[in-house]
Amino acid sequence: MKKLSLLVIASAFSASAFAAPETYVVDPDHTFPRFEYSHFGYSTQLSRFDRTSGKVVYDKAARTGSVDVVIDMKSVNTGSTLFNEHIQGADFLDTATYPTATFKSTRVHFEGDKVARIDGALTIKGITRPVTLDVTSFRNAMHPMANKDAIGANATARIKRSDFNAAKYAPHVGDDLTLTIALEAIRQ
Repeated sequence: MKKLSLLVIASAFSASAFAAPETYVVDPDHTFPRFEYSHFGYSTQLSRFDRTSGKVVYDKAARTGSVDVVIDMKSVNTGSTLFNEHIQGADFLDTATYPTATFKSTRVHFEGDKVARIDGALTIKGITRPVTLDVTSFRNAMHPMANKDAIGANATARIKRSDFNAAKYAPHVGDDLTLTIALEAIRQ
């Protein structure tokens, strides 16, 4: 009986040690990358992208994960149809040549059970730069509507437009951008 108890305990530990990472699909109705910048020093402009896809791989037990997000740059929403078209031009986003931007994580940092930072590669206009997203909130729980496990997070980073060949009117229109990603993803 003692050997059987030890075997059950050992198998329970080994099963938890080999827990598989789980894949979550980005919820496009609740995931919106946003960016803000100074407009000639008069105001801070806030815009977003309306179409985003991707996946998150999360292993809660091992405290590891990865993030792979694709942003449809043609879905830029500044609040003005005229400016949406203007910002898609070659001097800014050049969506005719580069219709998407991507973020691919290289490392996910945890503080306890929560994601704290995500290092990765941000590609805009075919130019890839390292970026660290600071995670300001993170939640992993059962989604009350989808009845599936879900992940939600908000993350932010500072980037320069000039790093991505999109610096027209700088410095009058701020070169520094604050990038914020509100993300929700549902387990497959």
